Amino acid sequence: MKIDIVTLFPEICRAPLGESIMKRAQEKGIIELHIHNLRDWTTDKHHVVDDAPFGGGQGMVMKPEPIFAAVEDLRDMTQKTSNAQHPTPNIQQSKIENRKSKIILMSPAGRRFDQQIARQLSQESHLIIVCGHYEGVDHRVIEHLVDLEVSIGDYVLTNGAIAAVVVVDAIVRLLPGALGHEQSAVDDSFNRGLLEAPQYTRPAEFRGWKVPQVLLSGNHAETDKWRKEQAIERTRENRPDLL
Repeated sequence: MKIDIVTLFPEICRAPLGESIMKRAQEKGIIELHIHNLRDWTTDKHHVVDDAPFGGGQGMVMKPEPIFAAVEDLRDMTQKTSNAQHPTPNIQQSKIENRKSKIILMSPAGRRFDQQIARQLSQESHLIIVCGHYEGVDHRVIEHLVDLEVSIGDYVLTNGAIAAVVVVDAIVRLLPGALGHEQSAVDDSFNRGLLEAPQYTRPAEFRGWKVPQVLLSGNHAETDKWRKEQAIERTRENRPDLL
C-alpha cells in the first residue's frame, strides 16, 4: 500500500509514523509512506494556502488551488508508476487504474472513523490523505475531489495532521505482516463488535491482587469462555452503544 499525507505540518506526522510498528512496516515494504507540505503546491512567493471566507465569518479557509494541484500530482505520479509496471492496453483500463487512488479529507465534519472504515481502507492500494486546518477547506474540494471525509471523534483538533496519524496507524496495523502476530489484529477491541477482554501477565499476584485462576488453569475452552464473558461485560460498562 502507498500512503501520501498532504499537510501544512509535516513534522507532526513524521515522528509518530517513524516509530514502532509504523517504522517496521515501512522497512519491510508493507507500506510506502510519503509526507508532503501543501505549500509546495502554491504558486505565489509567499506560499499562501488560505483566505478569508466569502460571506464573512471568523477565521480563514484553505484555498482549493493548492489542494487540487497536490492531489492531482500525487495521483498522476502513482498512475504513471503503475502504468510503467503494468502497461495498460486501452483507455478503459487506464480509467480503472485511476480509481485506485482514494482521497480522504481529515475534517471534524466528516464521518466518524471506526474499525470498519479502517478495514475498508486497508484494502485500498493508494491513499491520499489531505489534512484540514483553520476553519476548514473550500467546499469545492469536498464536492469535486474528495472520496471520503473522516473525523476521529466528536471534538475539534488544531489541525488534521494529528488525526491523520491516528487513521494511518489504525489502517497499517491491519495489513498482513505489519504486526508480530497476525492474531493480534483479530483480537483487538472493536474487531468483533466488542471491547477486548482484560489481559494479565506476570507476576500472578501483585500487591495481593491475583490473576483470575481460569487464566492459569491451562484449560483453553474455559479461558475462551471467560474472555468472551469479560469482553461483553467490559463493553456493557464502557461502551454500551456497541451492544
